[in-house]
Amino acid sequence: MSSHIRPALVLFAALTLVCGVVYPLAVSGIGAVAFPSQAAGSIVDAGGKAVGSSLIGQAFSSPQYFWSRPSATGPMPNNGAGSSGSNLGPNNQALADAVKARIEALKAAGPANSAPVPVDLVTASGSGLDPEISVAAARYQAGRIAAARHMPAEQVLALVDGQQLKQYFGFFGEPRVNVLALNLALDQARPAPKQ
Repeated sequence: MSSHIRPALVLFAALTLVCGVVYPLAVSGIGAVAFPSQAAGSIVDAGGKAVGSSLIGQAFSSPQYFWSRPSATGPMPNNGAGSSGSNLGPNNQALADAVKARIEALKAAGPANSAPVPVDLVTASGSGLDPEISVAAARYQAGRIAAARHMPAEQVLALVDGQQLKQYFGFFGEPRVNVLALNLALDQARPAPKQ
């Protein structure tokens, strides 16, 4: 019996050292060298102050800003510690009611806009943390923002075009915009009026 205990303890100690110390340090070190910004959380600074991460969405609700995708995380929206989808299927009445309420909120915020509402403005992503919206979703909101900031709609649309991110490797996904980066560019172009 004792002949089995010593090898088991040695194996336990060796695996603990390799899997619990060496491997995490190696991966963290490689990440810090190869991808320093991402390894540090992709923190976005504005005026010397951290305002968010380019990898995690934020909830904007003022009519003067571009709104992100809805978030299904709990207990609050865009909770990085609680990444999850809603798991509601397309036939679920709770999802249908939530989408209807989101459409009504968008229509109430921009009553002059008669364009169809892009789907990513009324449905959450699988992670609930999506920091980006489609170009169509950004363009849909341009009129509301232009009116709230007293600026030409063409200027807002030019900001959207200037912040547009291309497809991954030229063919994966679709063009999109990072909402935080777009809102920061919006504040630089025309600071939001005080409410």
